[in-house]
Formats: sequence, structure tokens, C-alpha cells
Amino acid sequence: MQNASPSTTSLITLPPLGTGGFVRRLGWIAAIATLGGLLFGYDTGVTNGALAFMVDYFHLDALGEGAITFSLLIGAAFGALVGGRLADRVGRRRMIIVMAILFIAGTLGCVVTPSYEFLLAARFVLGLAVGASSVVVPAYLAEVAPHERRGSLVSRNEFMLVIGQFLAFLINAIIGNVWGGNEHVWRWMLAVALIPAVLLLVGMLRMPESPRWLASRGCNDEALSVLQTVRSPERAAAEIAEVEELARTEQREHLGKLRDILSQRWLRVLMLIGIGVAGFQQLTGINSMMYYGTQVLEQAGFDRDSALIFNVLNGVISVVAIAFTLTIINRFNRRAFLLTGYIGTTTAHVAVGTVGLVLPEGNPVRPWLLMVLILAFIGVMQGALGPTLFVVLSELFPLKFRGVMLGTAMLVLWVVNALISLVFPALVQGLGFGTFLLFAGVGVFAIWFVATSVPETRGRTLEQLEERFHSRYGV
Repeated sequence: MQNASPSTTSLITLPPLGTGGFVRRLGWIAAIATLGGLLFGYDTGVTNGALAFMVDYFHLDALGEGAITFSLLIGAAFGALVGGRLADRVGRRRMIIVMAILFIAGTLGCVVTPSYEFLLAARFVLGLAVGASSVVVPAYLAEVAPHERRGSLVSRNEFMLVIGQFLAFLINAIIGNVWGGNEHVWRWMLAVALIPAVLLLVGMLRMPESPRWLASRGCNDEALSVLQTVRSPERAAAEIAEVEELARTEQREHLGKLRDILSQRWLRVLMLIGIGVAGFQQLTGINSMMYYGTQVLEQAGFDRDSALIFNVLNGVISVVAIAFTLTIINRFNRRAFLLTGYIGTTTAHVAVGTVGLVLPEGNPVRPWLLMVLILAFIGVMQGALGPTLFVVLSELFPLKFRGVMLGTAMLVLWVVNALISLVFPALVQGLGFGTFLLFAGVGVFAIWFVATSVPETRGRTLEQLEERFHSRYGV
């Protein structure tokens, strides 16, 4: 296939964004859509506390315990891949509605499960929804948002994700300490997720479709109508002209399939960069703390009740870190956030590993110092790498391929996540806190990767980025 630029003419200069009622409309769209991120966070974080009760109820061994987490993560890997493809075909909004239905069905299945096997199946369904959420919600927000506010709007999904994890930790601590004697207490922990799932379903029925997706399907009048609700009239007219120009070019080139990605160098390069961004973020080991934080704190030296309570601090520091990042993310380059994040997390890993290995287990300072260092790691990770991941991936890929390429990158993320979560308990059992030194070694490679390979995506429209990437990587 002959490579052609996504746009053969200069892109249209956009008027200033301005102010008006459309800003409030954008806020509502983000608030509803990011309930998917909240559910993402809650359903992945709720096992960090509920798992012990589930193990007792079903009389599970270590393999059975790991399968509860693993089943959701493998479902998420499939959900990310399939969700992206379906979102390209049926639309972002419709896919989020399907995702909400899966959240409801999976949660109900977990709550009423009559057997361990049924629980694993329900967790897999939840994973499908979680994986789809990780792909479709950032794409939807990026395509609705103006480029001046794209960073902060897309980052709200990560903010809601950590809010969901924090709520999971907090609700687990409350329910576990108050009703811990009830053998069905874990069902109530899981059932709380029904509330945001229903709100997501009802809310998305009133939300618009992505204007860029509509334009890619030739529905230009509908796309303009949507833009007019989230932009000033002058800005909407200018943006729809730019989107239509790119959509016409892509339709002439018949792009949009996996073989086109593999046949064009610039698309292959972007795909590999996206996979690297997603994979290295998970190789920080952040979700090991989100899933097994209570167990790590116990190994640090806290008793079980204290570990369950102090684990809530993991959620608190995540929320505070991302809340701060949301106020500054539009002012700084994406690469700066990534480099700061990997340098910070690698340093924290070295500190945690060193303290954990050098200080003896009976030392009264050891658990508190380890907890502080772990919180520092989580704060840097969630403040710098967490929100930037979704922003970069939503900006990196061309419109015609965004669903499939996001899905592939998130598939890698979830597979890496699942594998680390599967082996993390065994690594900690065998290496203790030396496990964190392994993460530090991977962090060095992540710093090199960002410094040499990841392009800057801030400050341009999605169409301008596509033009730039083709010029840079095309042959």
C-alpha cells in the first residue's frame, strides 16, 4: 500500500476556545463517562481486603486465591482488545453503555454466586467491562475535549480510577471491621459497585456520541451538532472542517484495519511506542500494591487489622497526587511527567528494597519507614505516570485506528498486570523486599525508553498530531 499523509493541506487555524455554557456541558460529559474509571478502580481494588474473607469462605489454597484476581485481569485483557474494536464499529457512547451493562451483570454475579467457579466466571465478566473501560473512556474523552483541555479531561478518568480504589479500601476497612464476623461480608463489599454502575448506564443514555467518530462515519451534520454543544459556534465550525478534511483523506486511503497498521511504518512505530508506554507503566509494580497492599504491610511488620486500616492510606495518597496533577497537567509536557515519574518510582523502589533487606524484622522503625517509602512510591506513580498514561495513549494513535491500537496497547497492559499479579506473592515470599529491586532495574529501562522513543503530544489537536507523526515516522 502506498503511504500518504493523513492531510495534504495545512490544517486549519482554530479560534480561541473561549468561555460559555459549553464548559459546563464538557464537565458533565466527563463526570458521567469517568464513572467507568471509578468502577475500574473499585472492582480492581476491592479484592485488597475482601480477598481474605473470600479465601475463608471458599476454603481456598494459594492458587485458588490468585485465580480470583487473575480471572478479572485476564477478562480485562480481552475486554481491552475487543472493546476497542467494537468501539470503532458501533461508537464510543454505545460501547460505554454496553460496558455499564457488563459492570452490573458481573457485580450481581459476584454478589449472588453460589459457587467458587461461578464467582470466577462473574469476575471474568467484570474484567471484560474493566478492560473496555480502560480503552473506550479515554478515547471518548479525548475525542470530545478541545486540545487545550484534553490533558485534564482525560486525566479525570485516572482520578476517578484512584477514587474508586480509595473507596474500595475505605469501604473494605469499615465493613471488614464492623461485620467481619459474618461469613458473607465479602458479598457486601462487592455489592457497593452496583451504585456507580447503574448511574453510568442511566447517565450515558443522555450523553452525545464522539463527534470525531461520527465524522469518521460520514455523519458530519451530527458531528457538528455535538461540537456545537461543547464549543463556541466559531470554534465548532472550524473544528468540524478540520475533522472532515482528515476523515475524507482516510476514507480515500481505506484505512482502519490491522493489516494497514502492519503495512505502514509510521503506524507500526506508533503501535510499538504505545505498547511500551503501557507495558512499562505496569512494570513499576503499582497494581501489586493496589491488589496486595495489605499483605505487603503485614510483611513489613504490621498486624492484620493495622495493615487493613493503613492500606487506606494507599488510596488517600493516590487521590491527593492525581488531584494535584489535574491542576498542572495542561502546563507541562507529557514527556516531562513520564520521565519524572520513572525516575521517582525507580528511586523509591531502591529505597524500599534496601530498607526491607537491611533492617531486621524486629526493628520497630522498619514497618513505619517502609510504609512511608511505599506511600512515596505510590504518590509519584499515581501523580506522574497514572494520569499521563491515558492522556498519551489517547493522543498517540490516529482516529481511524484509535480503537484497535488503544485496545492492543491496553491488552499488553492487562496481560503484564495479570502476570505480575500472579507471580508477585511468590516473589515476595522468595525474595522479600528484594522484589522491589527487580522493579527498580526495569525502571532504568523505562527511563531510557521515554527519553529516546516517546514523542511529545501536548499542545496540538488530534488531527495535527496525526499529521506530525506521519511526517516523522512515515516512509
